[in-house]
Amino acid sequence: MSYVITGLDPAPFRRFYGLSSEALAAEHVVRMTADSQPGFPCRVTLEDAEPGEALLLLNYEHLPDAGPYRSRHAIFVREGAETPALYIDEIPEQLATRLLSVRAFDRDAMMTNADVVEGKALEPLIAAMFADPAVAFLHVHNAKRGCFAARVDRG
Repeated sequence: MSYVITGLDPAPFRRFYGLSSEALAAEHVVRMTADSQPGFPCRVTLEDAEPGEALLLLNYEHLPDAGPYRSRHAIFVREGAETPALYIDEIPEQLATRLLSVRAFDRDAMMTNADVVEGKALEPLIAAMFADPAVAFLHVHNAKRGCFAARVDRG
């Protein structure tokens, strides 16, 4: 089963790049500096920031579809991130090293399945979930803190 994991489009976040802390606070965004690795996963690049790198912590609506599973949560974005990650039939290290919650959704954004898996076992779970023809896409979340991590689509 072919699959694609993509980072978020940076366009909605660009307006925050370089703003003062006060201006960010007015937008409910917090600038943070990575002080460990792993620990600060950028949702655009799908990489953990290096210690010393600046990130923006903000609320993001990762499932905007009108319905009961509509959802938003805090995410990190590297300040200045411009190129969204693209992984084809490959698991990013950022996901491979974490405990993950994987949720399958149909075309109407209704959840059809869910499971928790160590990141190193993500690929077989992707294949199993996409074996169901009703599944349109998957959302991967970090299980421990619950943050949205990435979207997986059929390849």
